[in-house]
Amino acid sequence: MAIRLLVTGGAGFIGSNFVHHTLAMDAGHTVTVLDALTYAGSVSNLAPVADRITFVHGNITDAALVDQLVGEHDVVVHFAAESHNDNSLSNPRPFVDTNIIGTYTILEAVRRHGNRLHHISTDEVFGDLELDDPAKFTSRTPYNPSSPYSSTKAGSDLLVRAWVRSFGLQATISNCSNNYGPYQHVEKFLPRQITNIIDGVMPKLYGSGQNVRDWIHVDDHNAAVHNIIDKGRTGETYLIGADGETDNKSALEMLLQLMGKPADWYEHVSDRPGHDLRYAIDSSDLRAELGWTPQYTSFEHGLAQTVEWYRANEAWWRPQKDATEARYKTLGR
Repeated sequence: MAIRLLVTGGAGFIGSNFVHHTLAMDAGHTVTVLDALTYAGSVSNLAPVADRITFVHGNITDAALVDQLVGEHDVVVHFAAESHNDNSLSNPRPFVDTNIIGTYTILEAVRRHGNRLHHISTDEVFGDLELDDPAKFTSRTPYNPSSPYSSTKAGSDLLVRAWVRSFGLQATISNCSNNYGPYQHVEKFLPRQITNIIDGVMPKLYGSGQNVRDWIHVDDHNAAVHNIIDKGRTGETYLIGADGETDNKSALEMLLQLMGKPADWYEHVSDRPGHDLRYAIDSSDLRAELGWTPQYTSFEHGLAQTVEWYRANEAWWRPQKDATEARYKTLGR
């Protein structure tokens, strides 16, 4: 059935890919994107589908605007967030404003209009795991956030749960592992190293490189989100992961080999402050209940596709690159 979707943060990395994915489904859905266009969001991410969507430049803390837009749509898919851990350590306030106040503003509008809401969150709300711990995060793992970013995302999750229980909101939550793929800002680990290698610059490995991330291709994430919107149970939290656990050193070496460089062609730089050790997602509930499975079952396969996208879309990432590297230089990374 065709539905009217309001996508907050739809000009960001994951949100814009969700818009592309939605329109590629050819289900007759109409899509409106609401985005504040901070440094991490860009209308260029939506350029290939600009004539098929409505774009609204605005902030999710603007109660009047949010209320108007929510009232005009059937489903709200809430991607909008401040999401960079390092930035949250230097200036936490935008994270409180967007992730807490912005989510509250959306919840109140959804409550007034009786819409369906899906809230996108992160596995970082659970804290981190020891490198030798066989456990994975599940929907029953206690929250243990370790940064202003992850704590404000944890707070937004708890607000959604409270609005479901207190006011009967038709809402679901998903917590996802580390995404990669097209349109990811070059400040992030994989795009930064890919674009460095394209430029003939030796890539950087933070610290010892033992930190483990559970990688998932953004298309797999967004396919799971659609499954949850279509079939998820109200009030349920679903964890989205593709069994992509890889330490940063191995991920960088894989990248170098894919791009025709020696596996040891990188330099060590100072570690990120508060760098969590390991994330790992158990997505068995999602798979069993909703029948979702990832398309990219091999991290190497998805990484190769991502490398080719950055090679073919230099005009998209080039304007970001110099400013990003200048900022990292001041940090010694």
